[in-house]
Amino acid sequence: MNGAESFYRSLYYVSRALFLQQSTDGVLKQIVSLLGEHLPFAVSQVYMSQDTTFSDAPILPLVFRNDGNDISTQAFMEGRLVLGGSAEAAGAGDDSAYSAAVPLIGNQGVYGVIEVIAESRPLTRENVEFLSGFGETAGAAFENAKLYEQSNLLVTELRLINEITKRLNQSLQESEVFQYACKELIDVFQADFACILELDRKERTFVVQATNLDSMVRETFPIDYGFAGLLQRTKEPVIVSDYEKSARIESRLMEATGSRSLIASPILVNDEVVGAVLVTHAQPNYFTYDNYKLLGVLAGHIGLAIMKAQLHAELNRMVITDNLTGLYARRYLDEQVHALQTRDLRGSLIVVDIDNFKLVNDTYGHQIGDQILRQVSGIVRSCIRDSDIAARWGGEELAIYLPQLTLEQTKRVAERIRSRVERETDPQVTVSCGIAEWSQNDDKVSVETLFYKADMALYAAKHNGKNQYWVG
Repeated sequence: MNGAESFYRSLYYVSRALFLQQSTDGVLKQIVSLLGEHLPFAVSQVYMSQDTTFSDAPILPLVFRNDGNDISTQAFMEGRLVLGGSAEAAGAGDDSAYSAAVPLIGNQGVYGVIEVIAESRPLTRENVEFLSGFGETAGAAFENAKLYEQSNLLVTELRLINEITKRLNQSLQESEVFQYACKELIDVFQADFACILELDRKERTFVVQATNLDSMVRETFPIDYGFAGLLQRTKEPVIVSDYEKSARIESRLMEATGSRSLIASPILVNDEVVGAVLVTHAQPNYFTYDNYKLLGVLAGHIGLAIMKAQLHAELNRMVITDNLTGLYARRYLDEQVHALQTRDLRGSLIVVDIDNFKLVNDTYGHQIGDQILRQVSGIVRSCIRDSDIAARWGGEELAIYLPQLTLEQTKRVAERIRSRVERETDPQVTVSCGIAEWSQNDDKVSVETLFYKADMALYAAKHNGKNQYWVG
């Protein structure tokens, strides 16, 4: 076999070995192995540009030097093979090449440099030709593997985005959206901690709605605080490689968890910041630029899911709420009382009617009449517990259901409402109240029976002078 055949056979073997690799790490390991096999008399080193990640391959980052003697920098910048000599050879007047640097070139650019240093003898012409062909082949193989990895990553990300979006849209509860999104962010990025904050524009604060750091749940921060504040101002995602070395922004999450790496993104709806997502890890330089980009995409879908949940909640509120008074509608009250009667031991009902309401409308007009209705509704709301249910029963009548309250406790609530209405309304009005109770020991337990008893008690209060309560 002549020299030319041997040369091309070597290149074929090298090309086949390199192109069989489907990962960039595999290509880099194969490059190192093939160099040792074909140039055993020389010391070889592969230098890759800073935007290349590699795990356990014996690769070093390419550091650019402008001293004029660095053949690796020259080969990378000029995109061609560069030869160099050793100090001993130069001193002896020998102009033979004892070192060479060949760029790893693909169609999309230069990815790195192979530097070969021959210690025992100079590089031959065949060695140089082999290195030139090897650099082009290795560069193309590395680029193919990189594109293959990127395409696989893109497919994986698209599947992930589709799955998360589908799951997010299945929930119509805002709290469930926050909790699910937080859990998925930790899983997707293999992160230590995640935190989702919602912007309260009225209070100008960020509220922690979901996090796996228990001490921060429901904590609030000023609108300009920390990374959430930065996201609110810039509307741009953030990546921090090492918080310890670049801690220009104070962060409660980073300090409480001892995290070093961070990716963060604003949650935007109609180009307005409605929240923020923070994802952290204890290791520095943990998150990649691809992680940073993916978080921005996921934050957009989280924003859409939150908006959908908020619209659903607002629609439900409108359906079950009386527009004038802000109290619940009668249908909602009926449904809730029925549900509570199936599991509670007792409960009570107060029906409130504004005395002489027709006279108020005739004297002052319907606009003032509506104002009185709102005043009385506000007093009722302030006199009851969060667990109680106040509704507009019809016209000028209101109804309040009080779960688990005894008759004596209910009387005190009714008297509190009656006395405050008399003192606080303007123009002044009074109310009459009918009270009814039920317990599991009753012969018949139903919504209809309870309301009938309360209505009869209200009739008695009206008939006996008004501005009082009666028990049915």
